[in-house]
Formats: sequence, C-alpha cells, structure tokens
Amino acid sequence: MKRILIIEDDEQIAEFEKDYLEASQYEVDVCYTGNSGLQKAKQEKYDLILLDIMMPGMDGFEACRELVREQTIPIIIVSAKKENLDKLKGLGIGAADYIVKPFEPSELVARVNAHLRRYELLTNMKSVESGDVITGDLRIEAKSRRVYHRDKELSLANKEFDLLYFLAENANTVFSKAKILDAVWGVSAYIDDSTVAVHINRIREKIEDNPSKPRYIETLWGAGYRFNK
Repeated sequence: MKRILIIEDDEQIAEFEKDYLEASQYEVDVCYTGNSGLQKAKQEKYDLILLDIMMPGMDGFEACRELVREQTIPIIIVSAKKENLDKLKGLGIGAADYIVKPFEPSELVARVNAHLRRYELLTNMKSVESGDVITGDLRIEAKSRRVYHRDKELSLANKEFDLLYFLAENANTVFSKAKILDAVWGVSAYIDDSTVAVHINRIREKIEDNPSKPRYIETLWGAGYRFNK
C-alpha cells in the first residue's frame, strides 16, 4: 500500500484529505507543523507528500526546500495562496504540483494518482536504462557495484553483491538454493547450499531495517528465496 504524508496545520482540512485518500486505498499520516512533518519524512518511508504553505514556525516553502534535499518523491503543495507568484515559487523549489484550496476531493485524488504513476514510471525507466535496481530505500548500482540504503553506502563483499544483484535483477521470482549457487558461484563440488543461507543472512544484516522480518529478501520455506521489489 502506498504511503502519503500530509503536512497541514488546519486539522479539519488535514482530516478531510486523509479520509478521501484512505478511501482510495492509501495509508496516510498527518503532521500539523512544518518541523514535525520534516522529521516524520526523514524517519519514515513515504511515496508522496502533501504540503501546506501557511504554517506556524517553518512554512511550507522552507519545508519543501528541506524535503527535496532529502527526498526524490513527489511533493504536492496544497495552499489557499492562489497567486501565480506563489505557484511559480513552489514549483521552482522542487514541488511536483500546486493545488489551490478549496478543491474538489476527486481532483486531489486524481493528481495524487497521476504523480505516483509518473514517479513509478520514471523510476522504473531509470532502472531499466542504467542496469541499476532502485526499489524502496535501496539502490543497487550495477556498473560501480555499489549499494545504498537511504543514500548511505553499504559495504558488501563481492559475492554478497553478486547474490543481491542477481535476486534484485530477477525480482519477484523464487530461486532455489541450487539455482542460486549455479547462477552466482557456478557449478562447484566444493560449495554446498548452506553457503547461500550464510550470504543471505549477511546481506539482510546490511540492507534490512529488521533482518528477522525482511522486507527485501524473503525466505519461502521449501522453495528458496525471492527478492520483493
């Protein structure tokens, strides 16, 4: 389920937006200040942010500047300020769209849907064109053989990288230990399938927030492993 963060100081408007987005099968969190919204966005993973401009403390423009330094996801400004200068300013500092209050709920949902589809398409295109794999908080760069989690580079041994890239490049496909050994190590009489489990555990320690409940590399008992994209 896609996750959306609403940063809006008007509780009534925030709940109004939340209700319609949840009815459209989104998971929604709400923050009522720019500062709290910025911290929430840094701490958790979201697919899109709805951002008000006129808030106490840190306003929406300042919050947007900070967010685009940390995030690549779409940010939609939702504001009562309808002057073209404000729209141009919002779009100029990195917002993907600008919606003027009051608005029709159907318009909000339609724009959210459109930006999420566009972002997913562009992300997938980038992955296909470069050979890199980008999913969730994880980025695997094929040519440089580098792996990043939330933009922090991880240190993987050669075979750990080979195994991770093989599974990620063939996402959503289940591979037995024997097939993984053949693909990553090649046929060898000196390596048994316990090697795969050891390497999987090492990789999980590095890429998963909770290795005991992995989000990326899933074990299917009796069948093998699957990378969830």
